[in-house]
Amino acid sequence: MPNIKSAIKRVKTNEKRNAHNATVKSTMRTAVKKVEAAIVNNDATAATESFAAAASKLDKAAAKGLIHKNAAARKKSRLMKKMNSLNA
Repeated sequence: MPNIKSAIKRVKTNEKRNAHNATVKSTMRTAVKKVEAAIVNNDATAATESFAAAASKLDKAAAKGLIHKNAAARKKSRLMKKMNSLNA
């Protein structure tokens, strides 16, 4: 544990941010898995609804800097590609 006051504050804020970022990343991954599960079950309506939520969570994570914006775009593109193959 650091002795300097500003360093102590840094440790506290870093722990708080790390916990928050972990929850955001976790919910993002869960949303993506929901879409993939709906695609595997051939449920087009559930896949469409969950894709909207997943895309939103991916965009928010990219905006906050949790994941790169191109990574978010790539994930959305791959999910959309899977959904289109389901509908075809």
